Amino acid sequence: MVLSGLAYNCFVGGWEGLSAALFGMVVGLACLLPLYSVGGMGAGDVKLMAGVGAWLGASITIYAFCVSAIVGAVMAVWMVWRRKSFIHHYANFLTILSEWTQIKDPRQLSQIAAERKPRMLLLPYGIPICIGSIAYFFYAGIV
Repeated sequence: MVLSGLAYNCFVGGWEGLSAALFGMVVGLACLLPLYSVGGMGAGDVKLMAGVGAWLGASITIYAFCVSAIVGAVMAVWMVWRRKSFIHHYANFLTILSEWTQIKDPRQLSQIAAERKPRMLLLPYGIPICIGSIAYFFYAGIV
């Protein structure tokens, strides 16, 4: 997705289009890379957001990311509500928040997250990215 977005924008806009696509890709990476670095996000989700950036540019990527974050939050709350495990997940949230405020080494945070991952309810974040991006496209009149 990233390569096709870069190629398309280069073909349509020349060097200017390629530079806009590269900047959009970097913005897409920057949106999710911090979460990936501490084990809270999969690499595929990060690459998907980078692909959105390569195709659509920086400003649309930021807006699509914001809507995706809202969609992801709603989906996460719905998943927890359906499983009736609010207290368990709230305790996990407090533990993770405590770790992030006390541990400053991203490698250590990543290792702790990897150990905890098999016991966690995981949200496939590609779904909120797609829903949020498409919702923003309709809102902005892009589609």
